[in-house]
Amino acid sequence: MVEQQEKIIHVAGEMFFRLGIRSVSIDDICRELGISKKTFYVYFESKDALIERLLQTNLEYISSKMADLAALRDFRQLVKLFLKRQQNEKNDVRRVPQLVYDLKKYYPRQFADFQERCFAIHKQYLVQYIQIGVEQGLVRANLNVEITALIFARIYSNAIRDFEELEAYNHNMHQLGHVALDILVRGVLSKDGLELYDNQEIKI
Repeated sequence: MVEQQEKIIHVAGEMFFRLGIRSVSIDDICRELGISKKTFYVYFESKDALIERLLQTNLEYISSKMADLAALRDFRQLVKLFLKRQQNEKNDVRRVPQLVYDLKKYYPRQFADFQERCFAIHKQYLVQYIQIGVEQGLVRANLNVEITALIFARIYSNAIRDFEELEAYNHNMHQLGHVALDILVRGVLSKDGLELYDNQEIKI
C-alpha cells in the first residue's frame, strides 16, 4: 500500500514539475499511472491532499540533503558542495517557477506553510555549517551564529517566494544562490578562512 502511494507521489510530482500543478488533473495522473480514480482516492482524498504530501516529501528531501552536508564536518568541502547543489538541484519544487506560481496562487496556505518549514530547515543547518567553520578556525569566533543563520535563511526564503521580482530584473535563483553564498562566506570567514577563500582553496 505504501509503495503504491509513493508511486503516485513520484509520478504526480514529475508531471507537476514538467507541466505545472494547475494544468494536471487527477484524471491525468490516473491515466499516466494506469489506475482508476477509485484507486487514487484510496490513497489521497483530494488533489489538495496529494499536494500537501508532495510538499512534505520535498521538505524531507531538502532536510536530508542538508543533513548530508553537515555530516561531512569539513567546512571547505561543505561550502563547495552546498553551492554545487544549489546550481544543479532539479528535485526541489522551489526551483521551478511555474510550480511556485501555481502554489502561490492556488495553494497559498500550503505554500506559506512550506515556506516557513523550509526556512526553519535552512536556519537549523546554516547554524550547524557556521559552527563547523568556527570549530575549524575558518569562521570568525565572535560571530553571532543564530542571527547570521536567521538573516540568510530569511533572505533565501523571501527570494524564492518573490521569484517574479528576480525575473523582472533578468536574474534567477541560481544567480541568487551564488551571490548570497559569496556574501555569506565573505562575511563570516576568519582571517585564515578569507585567505583560503581568496586563494580559491575554498571555492564557490
